[in-house]
Amino acid sequence: MMDRGNCSIVNEFIFVGITNNPKMKVTLFTVFLFVYLTNLLANLGIIILIRVDPQLHTPMYFFLSNLSFCDLCYSTAVGPKMLVDLFVKKKSIPFVGCALQFLTFCTFADAECLLLAVMAFDRYQAISNPLLYTVNMSSRLCSLLMAGVYVVATADGLIHTTLAFRLCFCGSNEINHFFCDLPPLYLLSCSDIQVNELALFTVFGFIELSTISGVLVSYCYIISSVLKMRSAEGRFKAFSTCTSHLTAVAIFQGTVLFMYFRPSSSYSLDQDKMSSLFYTLVIPMLNPLIYSLRNKDVNEALQKLRYKKRF
Repeated sequence: MMDRGNCSIVNEFIFVGITNNPKMKVTLFTVFLFVYLTNLLANLGIIILIRVDPQLHTPMYFFLSNLSFCDLCYSTAVGPKMLVDLFVKKKSIPFVGCALQFLTFCTFADAECLLLAVMAFDRYQAISNPLLYTVNMSSRLCSLLMAGVYVVATADGLIHTTLAFRLCFCGSNEINHFFCDLPPLYLLSCSDIQVNELALFTVFGFIELSTISGVLVSYCYIISSVLKMRSAEGRFKAFSTCTSHLTAVAIFQGTVLFMYFRPSSSYSLDQDKMSSLFYTLVIPMLNPLIYSLRNKDVNEALQKLRYKKRF
């Protein structure tokens, strides 16, 4: 690092990593390699299956394929580097590389937040107006919704990345984490981070509030529509189609709220590493499993694909 007044020019950051215990490294590498490969294969499989099966060319599966794409992108921004760093001596990342890693992670994690609200609206349309579902959720509207999701997510990612990487980093350039994230970067900075924390609680807070509010409002209407159904079988089927989505929302949003909406004085990075591993690698692996295991259409599409291969 080169001194520049009271501020330092940081050329690279050094990760502390998950653990320095040599006995744990092989076990952790094996476990998280399996998790990442499962995540990679499951999400790619969902995307390919939805693309090749005409019966899955509906708004619901269009959004599901985009959810898999987001999971794939933000987990890949973190996972491979973390796995390599388990066995290298110097866990370094260039300053620009750190900024790009965080920007990619933040953008696609934000996109997933917004997409979960869009998917709740899609479920409302499917349950309350089943006959007009494909008309109301036209391909044009779906494309516009996804474009809005990616534009807002990219803008939020650029705001937080720009603010974080304009800070002064004095002294150590060692990040007590396994990837470039806001809490450990803030702890390294000798600048005033009030603007950064304000941006986190306002801009990202607005995204979180909008997402959670959108999900809650959509499900209020869904419950109202379901209760009006005369058939008990119809009510059960309607609720069962929403179970997967609600599970994904609860797991993802609960972890995000725990990680980012706390005062900086309460950060415990050793504890947060475990939470970060969960939402950067485990959740992207769970999402395709949550949506596919209980999904009749996806299972039928898989069976047809297997039959075609055998034939």
